Amino acid sequence: MFEQTFKNIDDILHKDAGCGSELDYVEQTSWILFLKYLDDLEKDRATASELTGKTYKPIIDKDYQWTIWAAPKGKDGKLDHHKALTGDDLNDFVNNKLFPYLKKFKTSAESADTIEYKIGEIFSELKKPHTEWL
Repeated sequence: MFEQTFKNIDDILHKDAGCGSELDYVEQTSWILFLKYLDDLEKDRATASELTGKTYKPIIDKDYQWTIWAAPKGKDGKLDHHKALTGDDLNDFVNNKLFPYLKKFKTSAESADTIEYKIGEIFSELKKPHTEWL
């Protein structure tokens, strides 16, 4: 199932002028996987807080959460294709909003040993994202 998806991604990135080698598009897929990981981490932390009666403040603001821009769900719990960003809208969001937002974490983090700092560090080092295959 995932083999064909990764093959499609590989084919698109390999043809992209911005990706000259496998290392270039490993970077591109890595930031996507990292953002999905962050979304899952946020859900786990929110659940743990709820179980202990505490309030959880998300790391990522709502507008930048994975479930808002990459995989919005409808009332039925399924992916809402009408709300999911694609094409130029996705490119604009990722390049002009998401990446700049995440880069700022490096300077606004309380210290270098926080996840916020690490997020900022990661997104400060990445090249311009390729989103044609999302």
